Amino acid sequence: MYKNLTVRLEDETMRRATFLAARRSTSVSRLVADVIERLVRDGEAYEQARIEALADLASGHDLGSAGQLPLREEAYER
Repeated sequence: MYKNLTVRLEDETMRRATFLAARRSTSVSRLVADVIERLVRDGEAYEQARIEALADLASGHDLGSAGQLPLREEAYER
């Protein structure tokens, strides 16, 4: 199902958008819809990546120390 959206643009912006749409063989309405759809998809992808990254951080990762870190003095021995 599609819904209508009213957008107010400056005259010059509208003129340039019409020119751009014509060069792409589409309409200004389709240009606007494409941009909004891309923003929504990108936002959803970002949110999914954020959730996965936070889950990875929460699970913790062993970097080869088997959970035993050296004492500070040992780490900085010269």
